[in-house]
Amino acid sequence: MKEKKKTAGAAADNKEEQLQGDEEIKEEKKDPEETPKQEEAPAKSEEEMLREQIKEKDDMYLRLCAEYDNFRKRSQKEKADIYSSSKAEVLSEILPILDNFDRAAANSEADFEGYKKGIELIFGQFLKVLEKFGVESFGEEGDTFDPNLHSAVMVVEDENLGENVIAQVFSKGYRLGDKIIREAVVKVANS
Repeated sequence: MKEKKKTAGAAADNKEEQLQGDEEIKEEKKDPEETPKQEEAPAKSEEEMLREQIKEKDDMYLRLCAEYDNFRKRSQKEKADIYSSSKAEVLSEILPILDNFDRAAANSEADFEGYKKGIELIFGQFLKVLEKFGVESFGEEGDTFDPNLHSAVMVVEDENLGENVIAQVFSKGYRLGDKIIREAVVKVANS
């Protein structure tokens, strides 16, 4: 009998648990807002996946174009800044020479020799500035004529000079590294 009572008691407990479980299920069905919705993600079709890939590539392309445009603008600005800075640096070296010319012109008490010496000093100062920036002169009398470096404005026959030799320099040429700034204007012998 005891076993029957135990079994009956256990059955009653099970019924109560079942009722409580049924009530919980009913509550869940009654209030769908309280329970999180569990939706299964529908399988994406191949077309949708391709559209997403195209959208990603378009976005990457637009970002790359924007980056390139920003790079181009930044490079142009840097180039302009470098150009402006270079001009300012050269001019800051030339301005003291201009000041010395002003002083020489304003000195009315100097004799010819003193004035000549002052001009020679200013000329030396100017050559030092050119040298500092890497500017070299070329085109001396006796050099061999090179049409890439010299501009011949006259030709003369001279037995004392060799063929294609510079007989006279009207204006020197100048170069900065490999770049010719100005060709030398010369008279060529025996060409």
